[in-house]
Formats: sequence, structure tokens, C-alpha cells
Amino acid sequence: MSKYYSQDILYYIDAILKYSNYGKAAKSLYISQPYLTQVIKRVESQLDCELINRSDLPYRLTEQGKIYYQYLTSIENNYAKLLREISAVSDIDSKVIKIGVLPSLGTYLLPLFLPKFLDMHPNCRIELSEALPEKNEKLTQNGELDFWLGQNSRNISPNLNSITWGRHRYRAIIPRCCDLYKKDVAVITEGTIDINKLLCQKLILTSKGSAIRKQIDQLLSLYKVEPNIIMESTEINTVLNLATRNLGLTFIPESIYVKECPSEYNIYEVPIDELSLDYFIAYHSDKKLTAVDEDLIDSFLTHGQNNFNIGDQNE
Repeated sequence: MSKYYSQDILYYIDAILKYSNYGKAAKSLYISQPYLTQVIKRVESQLDCELINRSDLPYRLTEQGKIYYQYLTSIENNYAKLLREISAVSDIDSKVIKIGVLPSLGTYLLPLFLPKFLDMHPNCRIELSEALPEKNEKLTQNGELDFWLGQNSRNISPNLNSITWGRHRYRAIIPRCCDLYKKDVAVITEGTIDINKLLCQKLILTSKGSAIRKQIDQLLSLYKVEPNIIMESTEINTVLNLATRNLGLTFIPESIYVKECPSEYNIYEVPIDELSLDYFIAYHSDKKLTAVDEDLIDSFLTHGQNNFNIGDQNE
């Protein structure tokens, strides 16, 4: 069984146990339910046993399933150990740093600090894992990634160390199609709109799995709002452009430039206590940082924060 195949199976089992529902698990993995069911059945057929007890909720591993899960975990751990050992004997001048980041977030964050870092270490090579936060977090925990760039550090695993820029705001883009829209008003005063009313509008959101979407979903659950989601996208700029074209309301980090256009939409700064984010760089707490690693973190903090100009049109 290949390493990557076993890794996928491990993710699949984790998702099934988390949701106790194949449909929801498949949706969280961005695969089809028939494919997920087929993969699990194929493994069970090969092993001639049932891996997951589906007769009761929540789903649990059978005794055979526990053995198989431990086997998959050992493969993950052994592979991570192999990577660490290889990395330890690699020449520092040809060091490879593996960084995980959501593609839409990397578009904004990476240009802020990577060029300066690579000026300092021209022989260092960066390898990106452009995947969903849950996958990048797991890869970092397993030692397969050196660093993970993300949002909202309070939600990450306790065995990861994180360094953040501090809290930043979100803005709501309120187009003409929303009943909250105010004609010829560019920016609506902060704190004048109930968050519950924002959530009840037609919404354009980032896809499930993104840090922004997790926060919005938590608010929807907290305020018991059944959302009217018109469209989803993995790209934050797509979401923004659709909102400014009068398709629905969306939430955008303040770091993203939005041109004022009161005839088409309002910009509303959501109070930071209601909705906020922080950008972070995380690594495994057992990782021994090299001088190059320290320089990467310093570049993230120094160049990232220095270049964080709210509403900068060059972003």
C-alpha cells in the first residue's frame, strides 16, 4: 500500500468517525459519497473484516478497525520520522522548507515576506502544500510540513506552536440587492448593524474548510440563522467580486483592498469583538528550529507586519 494512499485512507476514516455520516464526511473531504463508500468497502474486502461499526451513533472503529488504524498511524509516524532524519543530514545551504497554506490565503501572505527571506537565503528552496487548513494542520502535526500559515490561531491543535500578527477586522460588503444597503453611503459606521441582520441576508461565502467560513458557520450556529447561501468559492477575490456585482453580501478581511463605490455597495466594518481574525505561522512543538527557520519566522513577523497596510491597493 503506497504511503499517499494510506494517508488518504487515514483522512477518510477520521472524517467518517467525526461526522458519523458518509455524506457529511465526503463533503468535508471534497470527494463524492459513492467514492468514499467504495474506498472503505474495498479496504474492508481486502482485509475481510468490518472496520467501522455503523449500527450505532456515533460511529466507532471495530476491534479490527482499531488495529488497522494503528497500522496506518504507524506508517504516518514512520514516514514523518524518515523525513526528519533526512532533513537533519541535509546541507543547510540547500535547505528545503515545506510550508502549508490555503491557496487564497497564500496569494496574500506569501508575497509579503518570502521575497525578503529568500534574499537572505538564496539557496533555500520553498515547497508549498496548497491545501485546506485541516489537511495542512495534520501534515504539520505529522512532521511532513515544517510550517503552516493560517488564520485564527486559537482553533489550532495544542501540540503546535504559533506566532501571530494580532487581531484584525472583517468588513461586510453590502450590495444594492440587500435590504441593509444605504444609498450613496460609502462606509457605514461600525457597530450600527446587528450581526444577526448581516447573517440573514443573501450570502456569498468562501467554501467550507476555509478559516473565514468556519467563523461564519460558528456565528450562524450561535444566532440560529438558517443561511441563504447564493454561491460559494474557494477564492476570496471571487467572493468579493461577486458581492460587488450585486449578487449577495459577503465578509472580507480588512487586509483586502475594496474600492469605495456607494452607488453599488456599502462597506461596513464589523466590530472586532463580533468577528476577527489573526494571521499565524505554526510549527510542531517538538521541532528544533534552525537558524534558517528562525529567519523565516522573523521575516513573517517583521516584513509581514510592516507590509500590512489596510486597504493597500497593491494587495
